[in-house]
Amino acid sequence: MSSVLTLRLAGPLQAWGSSARFARRTTESAPTKSGVIGLLASALGRPRHSDLSDLAALRFGVRIDQPGSRVRDFQTAHHPDTEKSMPVSERFYLSDAVFVAAVAGDAELLVRLRDAVRAPVFLPFLGRRSCPPSGPIDLGLHEDVRVVEALAAEEWQASAWYQRRWAAEATVELTALLEGEPGDGPGEGSLRDQPISFDPAHRRYGLRTVVSAPVRVRNPWHRPDGRPAKNRRPATLPPHDPTASLTGAVAGVGAVEVTAPGGHPVVPAAEERTAERTAERTRTDREGL
Repeated sequence: MSSVLTLRLAGPLQAWGSSARFARRTTESAPTKSGVIGLLASALGRPRHSDLSDLAALRFGVRIDQPGSRVRDFQTAHHPDTEKSMPVSERFYLSDAVFVAAVAGDAELLVRLRDAVRAPVFLPFLGRRSCPPSGPIDLGLHEDVRVVEALAAEEWQASAWYQRRWAAEATVELTALLEGEPGDGPGEGSLRDQPISFDPAHRRYGLRTVVSAPVRVRNPWHRPDGRPAKNRRPATLPPHDPTASLTGAVAGVGAVEVTAPGGHPVVPAAEERTAERTAERTRTDREGL
């Protein structure tokens, strides 16, 4: 038995490559151990060439709460020194995926890791620097349990819209991918994601065995009649307005500010903003401005 730290990994995009090379950068269907250890090392502020032996020795497991969908992108770039064009590369991502990762080991080390992800030295990313998390990562510490038990103890972390799809089920079965232990046999396969060194001059990874186990969790959106639950809208609008930086660009077209109960500004619907901008362009054309 050992302590276990659980982490919620969710964001618009994630990318967890274990064999990606050259111009084709693929992603696994779940977070890799090297990716999660890299996230923890950066949260602690460790340089890439520092010793990873204590973090690499942690036992690892991950639960697939929302598998997401695979998307492909391509990138062009220039060499920063020579300005020569680099080869066009394919990049694969997981879109709208949610996972619960767990690392097990020394309790004192896990406390430091929990504090680090709450106040990281370097910002955490979900596999690539273009993939920031959508919320807090830390879920909590579990004392004297195994990795699979800690994963089973966490609530279902999938998005509400995804959980509503399973409204007829009181509980759902999720897949946990666990690091194989001596005596587990060959397992379902192996991944070369056991980190040895993140030094850019000589990155090294070892093989580890992966075994899967079913984990059953409660569905908070369960309805005995099996009918999908309706979307619940918040009673008041949140105070944050993500379009505030655009207000100045459209303020001169006579936009009317509407205030909702609670004093929060209401952003006009997209159709209304489009109509306002069209009317402004028409007026400008007529006046020859």
